[in-house]
Amino acid sequence: MSGPSQRASGPTDQPRRKTAAIDLPTARQMLPLVRSIVQDLVSQRKQLTHLSGEQDVLDRERRSLTWESRRRRYSLTDELNTASKAYTAALGELTQLGVSLVDDAAGSVDFPTRINGRPAAFSWQMGEDGVRYWRYAGEEQRRPIPSDWQQGTALRTRSESSAE
Repeated sequence: MSGPSQRASGPTDQPRRKTAAIDLPTARQMLPLVRSIVQDLVSQRKQLTHLSGEQDVLDRERRSLTWESRRRRYSLTDELNTASKAYTAALGELTQLGVSLVDDAAGSVDFPTRINGRPAAFSWQMGEDGVRYWRYAGEEQRRPIPSDWQQGTALRTRSESSAE
């Protein structure tokens, strides 16, 4: 049969991006850059929330606005677009680093890793001075990183687990 393929395209046609495991020393080295990006994200989120609220008020009262308020209403659209693009760019930077945003209001991120062969993450959030917590994937509870992980590591990576 000659002719166009009847195969549907979908997510399976795209190569899957494998999540890289980040070890503890690397997560700690990445923290200054990640902290800066997260501060930008939190700031942009606050700005988007504030501007959206202001725009909602002006949209509700649009029929009775003064010329100055109408001008403000139109300029808000541009400000929202700019803030949205900045937020998206910062989120893209974080994603490029392999770090996932957990909560943009609290400024919480996860550095994906594997612990004892299971998907896990080292966790950090704004206000903390370093990466001091971890959790298994799917868990919300953050656990303190044990002191014996600070020197070598009590972690078993995937390659170590499969070599046994």
